Order: sequence, then C-alpha cells, then structure tokens
Amino acid sequence: MNLYFRLICISLFSKFRGPVPTMGPCLTPFRCWPTDLDVLRHMNNGKYLSILDLARVDLMIRAGIAVKLTSQGWYPVVVAETIRFRKSIKPFHSFHVETRVIGWDDKAILLQQRFLRSNECMAEAVIRARFLRREGGSVTMPEILEKAEIQGPSPALEPWIAAWNAQQQN
Repeated sequence: MNLYFRLICISLFSKFRGPVPTMGPCLTPFRCWPTDLDVLRHMNNGKYLSILDLARVDLMIRAGIAVKLTSQGWYPVVVAETIRFRKSIKPFHSFHVETRVIGWDDKAILLQQRFLRSNECMAEAVIRARFLRREGGSVTMPEILEKAEIQGPSPALEPWIAAWNAQQQN
C-alpha cells in the first residue's frame, strides 16, 4: 500500500464516523490530491485501486470485524479485481467510496466499490478477496462468516459478476 498517511487517517478517524453493517454500505470520504494525478491531470488509474484498499479497511474497522480478524492472525488479500472508469476525478475534487459486500463463494468474498462524487458514479469495481492466516494457509469461508456474524447463504450475484467470479476460480 503506497498511501500510508491516508491509512493512518482511516485508522484513526474510522472509529469516530460511526458503525456500519458488516455487509455495508460504508461511505469513506476522500479528496484527490496533486500526488494522485497522472500526466493528464486527473486521478491516476493505479491510485483508484490503492484507494479501494483504504475503503475496505474503513469498512472492516467500522463494521467491527477488523479486530476480530486480526486477533486471529487473519488478513485479507485481493485475488482478483475489475474496474470500470466512467468520469475523471480531477485535482482537489472530494468524493466518497461506497463499499459493500455483495456475496461470497466457498473460498472468497466479493465486494462492490463505487467512486461517488455528488451521487454520480465516477468509477466502479468488483473485488474478489480471500483471507489468509499469518502462520500460513487460507481461512475458510465458514470461519470468516462466523467471525463477521453473517448467517445464511450468499446473496445472488448479478449474472455478469457471477460469470466473472467463476472465471477467477480457474
């Protein structure tokens, strides 16, 4: 992660912005700084992915599951992601990232994240993430769902997301 200052701010301020449901949505505020820009003077496509990492941390803290998972020595890793850019985010623009869990399969959790500026979607991403153990190996989805206090089956995925997710398992 290349945004350590923002990570520190997320870690400190998430606790004061109020809890969110484990499945979201979680709105995380950001601003596009000059260091986020590419040569065309809009936010660099690589920064979008790094900011998505921060928004997922915010969801985990505000949903109260970050402590539960880290106390077990578990940590998330992104195993696949896809993003679609709709409009540019320009210097000093403020925006929010909306993060929500949209489903899971037997190995991974799926999240949808959207960059919103004045309720307009600037970009949207789908993330497939797994949890690993510090001592090695994967954490099973039943273990994750238990710690996150999520019961029942996964919500149905949109057909294109289900197809994309199936491709990632090969």
